[in-house]
Amino acid sequence: EVSTDDPKTAFCTLAKREEMNPEEDSIHHCLYQFTRNETLTETNKLLCDVCTQRHCGPKNNIGEKKYVYTNAKKQMLISLAPPILTLHLKRFQQAGFNLQKVNRHIKFPEVIDLAPFCTAKCKNVAEGNTKVLYSLYGVVEHSGTMRSGHYTAYVKMRSMNNHLSDLVLQQQSQASETEPVKGQWFHISDTHVQPVSVSKVLSSQAYLLFYERLL
Repeated sequence: EVSTDDPKTAFCTLAKREEMNPEEDSIHHCLYQFTRNETLTETNKLLCDVCTQRHCGPKNNIGEKKYVYTNAKKQMLISLAPPILTLHLKRFQQAGFNLQKVNRHIKFPEVIDLAPFCTAKCKNVAEGNTKVLYSLYGVVEHSGTMRSGHYTAYVKMRSMNNHLSDLVLQQQSQASETEPVKGQWFHISDTHVQPVSVSKVLSSQAYLLFYERLL
């Protein structure tokens, strides 16, 4: 979606990013890097239709047009906070001509605030809110290599979340609890299911993270 907002406010977020100091190898650091402000210059310049029209005039034939490219700023921000947040971690990297699995632990919290990564005009966040909170309820973990391995899951068994139902069915946004949704965590591997502690969940090598909206 192309934004035509005032440049002074186009890159504003719900919460100040300047106050963040995301820890390396954390999901906060991944989100911070993914949504950082980038400057497009040289071979990355943006084709500007307005500049091209000013330079060539509207009556010139397409074949005679000399397209004008200009420096620009780019930032990817969340414009609509989803009821369910799914985060997919890139668990591979290029190693010469081969792909290599990334096995290091990436820290992730029970409750995450997306406000620093949301546009200031986020469509389904009530005016004045400076927090967009999500509670963790599922993790997928992969063990093995790029060629073979095994997927397991951590899932939180919890009571019905009526607030979440409203968000999904009616797109309503209202205040809710800001603590993690209470429930028991289970580790699931094929047909084997066993209860585990939240510390065990948070120490896993997450491949997929699933959060539900609190606020």
